[in-house]
Amino acid sequence: MEAILKRLLDAEVKAQHLVDQADGERELIIREALADAQAANERFTARIPELQSSFIDKAQERATQAVGEMRRRYEERLAMLKQLAEERREEAIEAAVAVVLDPSQV
Repeated sequence: MEAILKRLLDAEVKAQHLVDQADGERELIIREALADAQAANERFTARIPELQSSFIDKAQERATQAVGEMRRRYEERLAMLKQLAEERREEAIEAAVAVVLDPSQV
């Protein structure tokens, strides 16, 4: 009986040793994971200015394109209005000449 108890005690000691070893490995894995997470966070934090700069550059590019498009549309509209003004000018001159020549048309 004593041999059985001794074997059980040895098995318990070995099991406890395995549990302690597993706990140590688990703690090591947790520390490594925390260190990796911290390093990833630091890399991300270091990239924030770069990300902001990229975002600002893209926003400025879009704004420049929008301004260019607005200018193009403005120039087209201005040309159209000048053309219409010129056409109406001719009509106004003709109407004025007609009134001067025949004041009864007023």
